[in-house]
Amino acid sequence: MEKLLDKLSSYNILNNLIPGSIFCYLLQYVCEIDIHSDSVIENLFLYYFVGMIISRLGSIVLEPIVIKLGIVRYAKYKDYITASSIDKKIDVLLEITNLYRTTAAGVLLVILVKLHTLKAKQIYLISVATPYLAAIMLFALFLLSYRKQAKYFKSRVDKVFQEGDGAKKG
Repeated sequence: MEKLLDKLSSYNILNNLIPGSIFCYLLQYVCEIDIHSDSVIENLFLYYFVGMIISRLGSIVLEPIVIKLGIVRYAKYKDYITASSIDKKIDVLLEITNLYRTTAAGVLLVILVKLHTLKAKQIYLISVATPYLAAIMLFALFLLSYRKQAKYFKSRVDKVFQEGDGAKKG
Protein backbone atom coordinates (compact mmCIF):
# COMPACT_ATOMS: atom_id res chain seq x y z
CA MET A 1 0.00 0.00 0.00
CA GLU A 2 2.85 2.40 0.84
CA LYS A 3 4.46 1.76 -2.55
CA LEU A 4 1.18 2.64 -4.26
CA LEU A 5 0.83 5.86 -2.30
CA ASP A 6 4.47 6.76 -3.05
CA LYS A 7 3.74 6.56 -6.78
CA LEU A 8 0.89 9.09 -6.57
CA SER A 9 2.07 12.50 -7.67
CA SER A 10 1.12 15.63 -5.79
CA TYR A 11 -1.17 16.43 -8.72
CA ASN A 12 -3.06 13.16 -8.27
CA ILE A 13 -3.38 13.69 -4.53
CA LEU A 14 -4.47 17.32 -4.83
CA ASN A 15 -6.81 16.90 -7.77
CA ASN A 16 -8.23 13.42 -7.31
CA LEU A 17 -7.83 12.01 -3.82
CA ILE A 18 -8.59 15.07 -1.68
CA PRO A 19 -11.58 16.37 -3.70
CA GLY A 20 -12.92 12.82 -4.00
CA SER A 21 -12.81 12.30 -0.25
CA ILE A 22 -14.37 15.73 0.40
CA PHE A 23 -17.14 14.94 -2.09
CA CYS A 24 -17.88 11.54 -0.50
CA TYR A 25 -18.00 13.18 2.93
CA LEU A 26 -20.35 15.95 1.74
CA LEU A 27 -22.47 13.42 -0.14
CA GLN A 28 -22.99 11.52 3.10
CA TYR A 29 -23.75 14.54 5.29
CA VAL A 30 -25.59 16.80 2.86
CA CYS A 31 -27.41 14.27 0.69
CA GLU A 32 -27.57 11.35 3.14
CA ILE A 33 -25.98 9.06 0.54
CA ASP A 34 -23.20 6.90 1.96
CA ILE A 35 -20.98 5.23 -0.65
CA HIS A 36 -18.14 4.45 1.75
CA SER A 37 -16.91 0.93 2.35
CA ASP A 38 -15.53 -0.69 5.51
CA SER A 39 -12.16 -1.09 3.77
CA VAL A 40 -9.65 1.77 3.85
CA ILE A 41 -8.10 0.55 0.58
CA GLU A 42 -11.49 0.43 -1.16
CA ASN A 43 -12.25 3.93 0.13
CA LEU A 44 -8.95 5.25 -1.23
CA PHE A 45 -9.76 3.84 -4.67
CA LEU A 46 -13.30 5.22 -4.39
CA TYR A 47 -12.05 8.69 -3.42
CA TYR A 48 -9.50 8.66 -6.22
CA PHE A 49 -12.03 7.58 -8.88
CA VAL A 50 -14.71 9.99 -7.68
CA GLY A 51 -12.10 12.76 -7.56
CA MET A 52 -11.00 11.91 -11.10
CA ILE A 53 -14.60 12.23 -12.30
CA ILE A 54 -15.03 15.54 -10.50
CA SER A 55 -11.71 16.79 -11.87
CA ARG A 56 -12.85 16.00 -15.39
CA LEU A 57 -16.19 17.74 -14.78
CA GLY A 58 -14.28 20.77 -13.60
CA SER A 59 -12.00 20.70 -16.63
CA ILE A 60 -14.54 19.90 -19.33
CA VAL A 61 -17.67 21.62 -18.01
CA LEU A 62 -16.88 24.22 -15.33
CA GLU A 63 -13.65 25.64 -16.79
CA PRO A 64 -15.12 26.67 -20.18
CA ILE A 65 -18.07 28.30 -18.41
CA VAL A 66 -15.96 30.40 -16.04
CA ILE A 67 -13.63 31.37 -18.90
CA LYS A 68 -16.60 32.44 -21.04
CA LEU A 69 -18.01 34.45 -18.11
CA GLY A 70 -14.64 36.18 -17.68
CA ILE A 71 -14.17 34.87 -14.12
CA VAL A 72 -10.89 33.18 -15.09
CA ARG A 73 -8.31 33.97 -17.76
CA TYR A 74 -5.49 31.62 -18.71
CA ALA A 75 -2.18 32.34 -20.35
CA LYS A 76 -1.62 30.91 -23.82
CA TYR A 77 -0.50 27.29 -23.62
CA LYS A 78 2.79 27.93 -25.47
CA ASP A 79 3.55 30.75 -23.01
CA TYR A 80 2.81 28.37 -20.10
CA ILE A 81 5.24 25.78 -21.50
CA THR A 82 8.02 28.34 -21.84
CA ALA A 83 7.37 30.04 -18.50
CA SER A 84 7.13 26.75 -16.58
CA SER A 85 10.53 25.69 -17.87
CA ILE A 86 11.96 28.92 -16.42
CA ASP A 87 9.93 29.23 -13.20
CA LYS A 88 9.21 25.85 -11.51
CA LYS A 89 6.73 27.50 -9.10
CA ILE A 90 4.30 27.91 -12.04
CA ASP A 91 3.56 24.16 -12.07
CA VAL A 92 2.78 24.26 -8.34
CA LEU A 93 0.49 27.24 -8.83
CA LEU A 94 -1.29 25.39 -11.65
CA GLU A 95 -1.82 22.37 -9.37
CA ILE A 96 -3.37 24.60 -6.72
CA THR A 97 -5.53 26.33 -9.35
CA ASN A 98 -6.76 22.93 -10.52
CA LEU A 99 -7.46 21.88 -6.91
CA TYR A 100 -9.73 24.91 -6.48
CA ARG A 101 -11.45 24.20 -9.81
CA THR A 102 -12.01 20.56 -8.86
CA THR A 103 -13.27 21.46 -5.38
CA ALA A 104 -15.69 24.01 -6.86
CA ALA A 105 -16.96 21.37 -9.31
CA GLY A 106 -17.36 18.88 -6.43
CA VAL A 107 -19.38 21.29 -4.32
CA LEU A 108 -21.56 22.13 -7.32
CA LEU A 109 -22.07 18.41 -7.94
CA VAL A 110 -23.14 17.87 -4.30
CA ILE A 111 -25.72 20.63 -4.75
CA LEU A 112 -27.00 19.03 -7.97
CA VAL A 113 -27.18 15.58 -6.33
CA LYS A 114 -29.12 17.08 -3.42
CA LEU A 115 -31.57 18.74 -5.84
CA HIS A 116 -31.86 15.48 -7.79
CA THR A 117 -32.58 13.41 -4.68
CA LEU A 118 -35.32 15.86 -3.69
CA LYS A 119 -36.93 15.52 -7.12
CA ALA A 120 -36.27 11.76 -7.39
CA LYS A 121 -38.47 11.10 -4.38
CA GLN A 122 -41.35 12.68 -6.26
CA ILE A 123 -40.62 11.51 -9.82
CA TYR A 124 -40.01 7.77 -10.21
CA LEU A 125 -38.79 8.04 -13.83
CA ILE A 126 -35.76 10.08 -12.80
CA SER A 127 -34.74 7.36 -10.33
CA VAL A 128 -35.06 4.60 -12.93
CA ALA A 129 -33.16 6.48 -15.66
CA THR A 130 -30.35 7.77 -13.43
CA PRO A 131 -27.88 4.84 -13.77
CA TYR A 132 -28.17 4.85 -17.57
CA LEU A 133 -27.87 8.61 -17.83
CA ALA A 134 -24.89 8.54 -15.46
CA ALA A 135 -23.11 5.92 -17.60
CA ILE A 136 -23.71 7.90 -20.80
CA MET A 137 -22.57 11.13 -19.14
CA LEU A 138 -19.41 9.47 -17.77
CA PHE A 139 -18.59 8.12 -21.21
CA ALA A 140 -19.03 11.57 -22.78
CA LEU A 141 -17.05 13.22 -19.98
CA PHE A 142 -14.03 10.93 -20.37
CA LEU A 143 -14.22 11.04 -24.16
CA LEU A 144 -14.05 14.85 -24.05
CA SER A 145 -11.26 14.65 -21.45
CA TYR A 146 -9.33 12.32 -23.73
CA ARG A 147 -9.72 14.79 -26.61
CA LYS A 148 -8.59 17.72 -24.44
CA GLN A 149 -5.53 15.82 -23.14
CA ALA A 150 -4.59 14.70 -26.66
CA LYS A 151 -4.70 18.36 -27.75
CA TYR A 152 -2.27 19.32 -24.94
CA PHE A 153 -0.03 16.41 -25.84
CA LYS A 154 0.03 17.39 -29.52
CA SER A 155 0.75 21.02 -28.56
CA ARG A 156 3.79 19.98 -26.54
CA VAL A 157 5.13 17.77 -29.32
CA ASP A 158 4.52 20.47 -31.95
CA LYS A 159 6.31 23.08 -29.80
CA VAL A 160 9.41 20.89 -29.54
CA PHE A 161 9.57 20.56 -33.32
CA GLN A 162 8.80 24.25 -33.94
CA GLU A 163 11.77 25.21 -31.79
CA GLY A 164 13.99 22.78 -33.66
CA ASP A 165 14.75 20.66 -30.58
CA GLY A 166 13.07 17.61 -32.11
CA ALA A 167 15.20 17.77 -35.23
CA LYS A 168 18.40 17.89 -33.16
CA LYS A 169 17.43 14.92 -30.97
CA GLY A 170 15.81 12.80 -33.68
